[in-house]
Amino acid sequence: MKILIYSLFIVLSDQVSKYLVLSTLGFERTKNIIPNLLNFTLVQNKGAAFSLFSNSTNFLTITSVVASLLLITIILRSPPKSYWNFIGLAYLLGGTVGNGIDRLFKGYVLDFLELVPINFPIFNLADVSINIAVICFIIDIIKHKSKIYY
Repeated sequence: MKILIYSLFIVLSDQVSKYLVLSTLGFERTKNIIPNLLNFTLVQNKGAAFSLFSNSTNFLTITSVVASLLLITIILRSPPKSYWNFIGLAYLLGGTVGNGIDRLFKGYVLDFLELVPINFPIFNLADVSINIAVICFIIDIIKHKSKIYY
């Protein structure tokens, strides 16, 4: 159950951050947050990561719902056996549900974090969470392999 509570916290953080940026900034405006590093620029992303599958809202919505339900099933049936796997699953579920809520209720994902010095797609906290999950899974694999060989 702890993992679902952590995931819920991630979902709430993602949704509240999107709401706050939307209500204070609105679309098509940019607010510099950290000079030469970070802007808030709210955009509607109708695709997936790096705008893949643009304008495939129905497909991406169904994929988000199915992935979220699959993750919940995995978590409940086979609880994580390591700290890094636990954290990774919590962040992955939180990020997947966060963006899934946008797709389900808005038809697009709200992205707002813009890294100024590089030409990188605008993203949100759910995207950050999914990337943290990948890092956690990699750490878990490395730690698990090191136990096998030593």
